[in-house]
Amino acid sequence: MRWRLRRPFYGWWIVGAGVGISGLTSALMYQAFGTYIVLLEREFGWGRTMLAGAFSIARIEDGIVAPVQGWVIDRVGPRAVMRAGVIVLGAGFLLFSRVDSVVGFYAAFLVMAFGAELSGFLSITTAIVNWFERRRSFAMGIGLLGAAVGGFAVPLVVLALETFGWRAVAAGSGVLVLVVGLPLVQVVRGRPELYGEVPDGGPPRDWREPAADQPAAEPPGPQFSARQAMATRAFWFISLAHAAAVLVVSVVQVHFVAHVEAIGLSLTGAAGFLTLMTAMNLIGRVAGGWLGDFWSSRAVIVACLLAHAASLLFLTFATSLWMVGAFAVLNGLAWGARVPVIVALRAEYFGARSYGTIMGFSSLVVTIGSVSGPVLAGLSYDLTGSYASGFTALAVLAALGSIFVLLLRRPAAPAAAAPTTGGAAP
Repeated sequence: MRWRLRRPFYGWWIVGAGVGISGLTSALMYQAFGTYIVLLEREFGWGRTMLAGAFSIARIEDGIVAPVQGWVIDRVGPRAVMRAGVIVLGAGFLLFSRVDSVVGFYAAFLVMAFGAELSGFLSITTAIVNWFERRRSFAMGIGLLGAAVGGFAVPLVVLALETFGWRAVAAGSGVLVLVVGLPLVQVVRGRPELYGEVPDGGPPRDWREPAADQPAAEPPGPQFSARQAMATRAFWFISLAHAAAVLVVSVVQVHFVAHVEAIGLSLTGAAGFLTLMTAMNLIGRVAGGWLGDFWSSRAVIVACLLAHAASLLFLTFATSLWMVGAFAVLNGLAWGARVPVIVALRAEYFGARSYGTIMGFSSLVVTIGSVSGPVLAGLSYDLTGSYASGFTALAVLAALGSIFVLLLRRPAAPAAAAPTTGGAAP
């Protein structure tokens, strides 16, 4: 008997590319931002509200760009958008390495954020939604591991920042993004039907490969347009719950290092707890993706929102290392488990046909959390000399976000699907 090796489903290669690209951005930009804040404050004396403002303005930029980005992805595919993003991100790092003023810092960071947005979350999740159906949450959990995997590199990035200085590390990061990111982008493809394949690597339900002179088959199940999705209560409840969770995530990304340094931890010690949180994030993404395919997505999201809130309270009132450790474990697990489930839930409720555009408009709402969290926390510190009041208020808001999930119901299928084209192969 002759054994034939089965060719791996190409969707998993796209998942792997997503891990690599998001890992680069996570390690070099988002996870390292808190350390950059400390070093820039030391060198230039800029206030933390001002420094955190760059992060928040970048999130506003992301929210404005996302609907247009989603619309473009749905029509030309994710690869072209991601390629442009990697180039812009690399150029932004090089520009950042040369800044010597607040205006220059804001301009450079906005360029970096624009590149990260184009090459990152929305493009990667849209590609995964197109290539997976039955195992969508699990594939999403794996594909978004990059944000967690990148966190393992934080101690190395911090060591490099302390050894070579932030300018040299920023310039090196720009080169690394271009050298590694561009080849990874080439792995990404658009809808599987354009390449003679179907989601999950086999014909689910009534999917069939279209004839040469026929348009690509429509995905099974209800397919909402962006306008139809936004007319439902489910769209707004999912978006608001996501925004509540991002309140905590964005605050941690910007203020964690500065906060724990104030209670006696060194930059190296802070990086150690970030690594612990990253490990929990990684475990949570795999576990959350698996649970999302086999258990109640709503229950997973509610548990994660409450864990986000509890973790931030541990951090707020930390007086010993075990409390910082409890924060890292809880927040990492909640962050990791929530992301693939709440992202895949949109495709489950609204279909894959216009997912990029729907997710893009939803990002406008999510931006409320990522913008307001860091600014409110920074303002709290600048006014009172403590993060306590700001962190506590944000923890309460994160917990209240679970109410939107508890009230969530699957929307009724639209009366008529809007016509669509198969799109161009990227």
